[in-house]
Amino acid sequence: MGMNPPAVTGAPLSEVDTPALVVDLDAFERNLDLLAATVADAGVKLRPHAKMHKSPWVALRQIERGAVGVCCQKVSEAEVMVAGGVSDVLVSNQVVGAQKLAKLAKLNHEAIVRVCIDHIDAVAEISAAANAEGVVIDTLVEIDVGAGRCGVMPGGAALALAQAIAGAPHLTFGGLQAYHGSAQHLRTPEQRKTAIDGAIEGTAETVKLLADNDLNCAIVGGAGTGTFELEAASGVFNELQCGSYAFMDADYARNKVANGEPFDTFEHALFVRAAVMSRPSEQSAVVDAGHKACAIDSGLPVPWAMAGADMTGMSDEHGVIDITTVNEKPERGDAVLLIPGHCDPTINLHDWYVGVRALHTPDARVEHVWPVAARGALF
Repeated sequence: MGMNPPAVTGAPLSEVDTPALVVDLDAFERNLDLLAATVADAGVKLRPHAKMHKSPWVALRQIERGAVGVCCQKVSEAEVMVAGGVSDVLVSNQVVGAQKLAKLAKLNHEAIVRVCIDHIDAVAEISAAANAEGVVIDTLVEIDVGAGRCGVMPGGAALALAQAIAGAPHLTFGGLQAYHGSAQHLRTPEQRKTAIDGAIEGTAETVKLLADNDLNCAIVGGAGTGTFELEAASGVFNELQCGSYAFMDADYARNKVANGEPFDTFEHALFVRAAVMSRPSEQSAVVDAGHKACAIDSGLPVPWAMAGADMTGMSDEHGVIDITTVNEKPERGDAVLLIPGHCDPTINLHDWYVGVRALHTPDARVEHVWPVAARGALF
């Protein structure tokens, strides 16, 4: 039995139950518009990552603005996206196991659902699944451009895999997956540029080697919210896979730009609305959002528009905010907004989005309520 949503369309913000996952629709739309315009100016394509938002509703808003499709990390996420009307999906990850591959192949009757590989055994496995369904699966080679995660090394190893794909029945060679995930949160622009320069060099060399062997890359994908401008200007990458830009989180805001200021290209559009459930002292407020409402892998959430406040601890159902230096201290029953440290796993804790128009004004009202449709899609 699913949970009822914490709000109804048309309700004032004051009637949104807590803790709730709230989207500032105005900031969200500005974020989408900004990246769409930036990508168009750069002459590349956008394939945003749906692992962040887990929502066909969000994906379709991105596609309306020119995105060619979405990325997913799991086949079950792809199933949700396709069922929600997304017709072009890249599973930008390795898929291992007969059940998963059978589902991947079956999805290709309804949409284009691509996949990545980094091992020769995957060629026969995916080809067999495609053969069983009578489909052709577009397959990319993932190269390790510095993240130290999945992927073969650029160069000869990538060429060997690409040739195997091109020679396999029911597969087509689709290009390269070259995402440098760990570069996204390097704090200084110099650190990020150094990391991405290395990624660009290895990717460019591999693209050339493949072309010299009559294998052209329709997709050269990668980039994230922290580095997308570098990949967009590279002349090598032609698809950007940014995800967090749509909502932003506290950890991305810790990145710095050239003048040393916080990274503010995009606005915070995602919040957890919590209520003060206890005021044990003049120095602290306890809210009803803990680990089960906010992921803390990238640090504790940050109180919004509460100068001097600092979240100092969380347990399963409680969050403690130090309000010692806050001038207008929140009282028991007051609501506060928290910026998640990491949006992706925070979203996966919630059943519903509550989209609010004019969030930070007295006229704030609920305009949309939609499900986190791919919540728990882990397989």
